[in-house]
Amino acid sequence: MIAVVDGVELLDVAGPIEVFSTADRLLNKDVPGYKTLIAGPRPGLVRCAGGTSIAADLSWKGLPHEIGTLIVPGGLVFDEGGVKALEADSLVQWLATPAAHRASRIASVCAGAHMLAAAGLLDGRRATTHWATAAQLAADHPEVAVEPDAIYVRDEHVWTSAGVSTGIDLALALVAHDHHAELARRVARWLVMYMRRPGGQSQFSELLAYPSATDAQIARLQAWIPDHLTEDLSNDALACRASLSVRHFSRIFRQQVGMTPAQYVESVRLDAAARHLLHTGNGLRTIANAVGFGSVETLHRLFKQRFGVTPAAYRERFTTGGT
Repeated sequence: MIAVVDGVELLDVAGPIEVFSTADRLLNKDVPGYKTLIAGPRPGLVRCAGGTSIAADLSWKGLPHEIGTLIVPGGLVFDEGGVKALEADSLVQWLATPAAHRASRIASVCAGAHMLAAAGLLDGRRATTHWATAAQLAADHPEVAVEPDAIYVRDEHVWTSAGVSTGIDLALALVAHDHHAELARRVARWLVMYMRRPGGQSQFSELLAYPSATDAQIARLQAWIPDHLTEDLSNDALACRASLSVRHFSRIFRQQVGMTPAQYVESVRLDAAARHLLHTGNGLRTIANAVGFGSVETLHRLFKQRFGVTPAAYRERFTTGGT
C-alpha cells in the first residue's frame, strides 16, 4: 500500500509500482504476488508535484486490517531558501496511529523519510533520504542516524530510500527479500535498470552547499579558500591567516561550519575536481594539481571515497549521452 498526499513526486509512486507489477507478471502463478493499492487523504485524484494526478483507490481510514508493506513517498518543495521536504500533517498524524503500525513492513521513498521521522517511526534507527534534504532530516530529527550517501537503508522492518528514482532500487531490494535475487535481477533487466547501481547518491548531488559562517573571520576565509586551492591550506596556515591560535581557530571553525578545517578544504577541493571533470577535458594529473591534491592517487582515493565512483566513471556518467 502506498500512502500519497498532494505534492507527491510522481516517480516516487510509479517507480515502485512498476517494479512490483513486473515482478507479479514474472512470478509463477502458484506463488503469491503483489497487489498494490494507493491510499490518499480521500479516494480519488491526488495532485502530483509535476502537475499530473494519480488516483487513490481509498483513503487511509479505509485501509484493510492487514497491510503487508506500507510505502510513504515524498515530495520536494522549492523556494527561495532552497529545497525542503514536503510536509503533510494529516499523513504524519495517521502514521502515528496503530492502524499504520499494523504494517508488517514500512518504507519511504525520497523525502517521505521526513514524514516517517515526524511520526516517530525512525526514532533510534538508521535512515536515508534525498541528498538535498538529508541535512534537514538530521537537523529536524537528531534521534535519526541519517546516512546521506546510501541508496537505501534497511533497519529491521523499516526501509528508507534516497532521492526519487531510488524508490526503484528499494522496490527491487524488497522483491529480492520477498522472493529471491534472481527474480529481482529479471525485473531489473526487464526495466533496463541496474540491479544494484554503482556508487552512492552523492555522485548525483549538486556540489555541496556549505553553511556560511556568521563569524566574519571564518566567513572571509570561506570566500578565500576556493580561489587558493593550490596554496598551503593546513590548519596552521589557515589559523595564521585568520589571526587566531590554531586551537581556537579549529574550535570556532567547526562550530561555525559543522566540520573541521581539513574536512572543509578536502570537500572544496573535491567539488572543484568534479567541476573540472564535467567542464574541461583536462587529464587527472592536471586536475589533481589544479585543485591542490598534488597526485592522481590522492585525487582518485578521496574522490571515490566521497562520490562512490572513480573520477573517470564520474566524468563518463555525467558528460556522455546515449546514441
